[in-house]
Amino acid sequence: MSAGMTIAVLGAGGTVGSRVVAEAVARGHRVLALSRKPTSEHPDVTPVPVDARDPDAVRAALADFGADTVVVSVRTDPVDEDFLLGTTRTVLDAAARLGARVLVIGGAGALRSPGAPGLLVADDPARVPPQWRPVAAAGVAQLRTCRAHAHTDWVYLSPPALLEPGVRTARYRRGTDTLLTTADGRSWISTEDLAVAALDELENPGDERHITVVHAGEE
Repeated sequence: MSAGMTIAVLGAGGTVGSRVVAEAVARGHRVLALSRKPTSEHPDVTPVPVDARDPDAVRAALADFGADTVVVSVRTDPVDEDFLLGTTRTVLDAAARLGARVLVIGGAGALRSPGAPGLLVADDPARVPPQWRPVAAAGVAQLRTCRAHAHTDWVYLSPPALLEPGVRTARYRRGTDTLLTTADGRSWISTEDLAVAALDELENPGDERHITVVHAGEE
């Protein structure tokens, strides 16, 4: 895909979604910011009030405004797996009708654990303490939902183990279905750099359905 896309971001008011919106408009794309109370004064951002828990409203918003691609970046605290999976299916359904690509920003739990190819991060007690198991399991189920859907134009982006607001460096390393770590053994990236990776994938799609990234540090 080239510059000048129309990108719908579901969860545009969230920590990750807001960074995706900012990165997209900085690159010259048009953004449909879908969230419960969207606000923006940027001329290339169209705020679209949508409750992600209302599938009819999500479908209607995407159909009314149209989009080249849809980014799904939704979370609940505590985790609500039924909501997460239902919303993902709703977007995939709508995107299939529109002929739009879907980028799902999911969880690290769906990745394979380094050094143990048969073990998912979600099932690795060395990486996921008991209190985080429901969140990790929801990410695994979300990826399976994508794989089971008839719409085939999607990509699932797993962040590393630690994702937090920080600095945009645009330096990251990309992988596929295995958790990545930095040279010092950490698995992390800033939300700003995750947004960079998301837009890089939208502008220049790869062949993989499941990708991940990690901070690359100084060259």
